[in-house]
Amino acid sequence: MDLSTIKHIHFIGVAGTGMSAIAQYLSGTGHVVSGSDREFTNESAVQVRNQLEAAGIQCFLQDGRAIHAALDAVIISTAIEETVPELRRSRELNIPVLHRADMLKAITETKKTIAISGTSGKSTTTAMVFHILQYNGLEPSIISGAGLVSLQKLGKIGNAFAGKGEWLVIEADESDGSLVKYTPETGVILNLDKDHKEMAELYDIFETFKKNIKEVLIVNAAHAETKRWSQDIQHDFGYEAGVGFRMKDFVQTASGILFSINDTAFKIPVLGRHNMENAAAAVAAASVAGVSLVQCSEALETYPGIYRRVQVLGVKNGVTIVDDYAHNPVKIAAAISTFQPLTKRVIAWFQPHGYGPTKFLRDDFVNEISQVLRDEDEIWMSEIFYAGGTAIKDISAADLISGIKARGKRAFFTANRDDLPEALKSHLQNGDVLLLMGARDPSLEAFAEFVMANI
Repeated sequence: MDLSTIKHIHFIGVAGTGMSAIAQYLSGTGHVVSGSDREFTNESAVQVRNQLEAAGIQCFLQDGRAIHAALDAVIISTAIEETVPELRRSRELNIPVLHRADMLKAITETKKTIAISGTSGKSTTTAMVFHILQYNGLEPSIISGAGLVSLQKLGKIGNAFAGKGEWLVIEADESDGSLVKYTPETGVILNLDKDHKEMAELYDIFETFKKNIKEVLIVNAAHAETKRWSQDIQHDFGYEAGVGFRMKDFVQTASGILFSINDTAFKIPVLGRHNMENAAAAVAAASVAGVSLVQCSEALETYPGIYRRVQVLGVKNGVTIVDDYAHNPVKIAAAISTFQPLTKRVIAWFQPHGYGPTKFLRDDFVNEISQVLRDEDEIWMSEIFYAGGTAIKDISAADLISGIKARGKRAFFTANRDDLPEALKSHLQNGDVLLLMGARDPSLEAFAEFVMANI
């Protein structure tokens, strides 16, 4: 696809994180962009619609009226079903219909691209690379799966930016298999755990991604499942002597983490050992663009973070409330373990999303959460978030809670999440961390604020 020949592009489902990022980037590079979404009928999507329109994207309800013969392309994601009126209308008019990943691939071919992959940490690492390059004057672009705080402060959604420089940093997703489409100059593989797909299928996807890298592949040499793909250990990051970017001396404080990479000291205002690995991956990627370790360290000391990643909302009645995007078993365990050194008790709440994904990962949720919880910690869940479409509702979050409770852990189910604050009141104690987790549901930010106001 030659983007220079495409003028007007329409996105079906434009309010979705992955779709909105590409739409904003294309608008920022001079294309005429429009979009529609069924969420635009909900009050929770008003802000997103306003932000998209402020970025020059004309927004419509998802009723077919936005589709016309003058469109050069219509973009969809895997979530868009053939029954959607706009997709049917596009087919009738013979407008080219492209998957989101095909459009992103076309964009990557116009820039020197760094693609961040892995089942955990992609958004954070993508944001760190962008921040390092931007701090050091390289004017990069970004297409990500999460909002960067620095961009949100400018009134943007925060998951995309069209810079003037030659570098583009993207979050490369494996969940829908689209990872195999990209051919970036630099690729990063952070980790590999069961999420969305069985491990055997994930191996095939990442093997193809590895083969598609044009110049430099960077892997986590400390992760057993990714070490196998190392092509040149001098580009990798890990804990053992001999790797190109060796992490040492990890310390976590209440305000951030301290560590060193190849004897250069780093101090970053984020929490969790996993974020040291994310930072090391970002440093390795930035080095390909010519940024030194010292320059990376200086940049990351001012790293402002991303939306809903270990985001401390405040303290209420002696309880620290944290909002986090963790949504798969490994991420949830990592989020809980991040706060355990800082408090005697972590009270965690999680809202699973999607009946299919929850059923697929049922045993993994039970195992990972049970293993990480201390005797005094608690896990709470509310019912599975349903975003619409065709789904067999043959599992409940209560099934996960029952499994965790059977392991001897303190586990509680509150079907209606609006009942959570009242249910928690008799459990919370001074000094606790209340960790709220979930993804895909656009109302989770407002819910976190609701909980904070009512505990």
